[in-house]
Amino acid sequence: MAFKEQEASVQYEKLDGKDVPYIKPEVWVTLTNTETGQEYQSDKEADDDVNDANTATKKEHIKRDVELRIAEIPLGSASK
Repeated sequence: MAFKEQEASVQYEKLDGKDVPYIKPEVWVTLTNTETGQEYQSDKEADDDVNDANTATKKEHIKRDVELRIAEIPLGSASK
């Protein structure tokens, strides 16, 4: 199951006297053990599995999928 790593936000910054949108996307991460198929709920949980002497999990077994969700902003003459 994916977990949210970063909240989305839009801020405006001045560039050459104009307000320009600075967009930070919402970031969702899915961590999966490629050997067992286990999904982790956080980076810490995956790291704990790698560091656990009772498992065969290695760092290279952890796959990180990242999904970026970009907020819609108005474009064109109606833009800020």
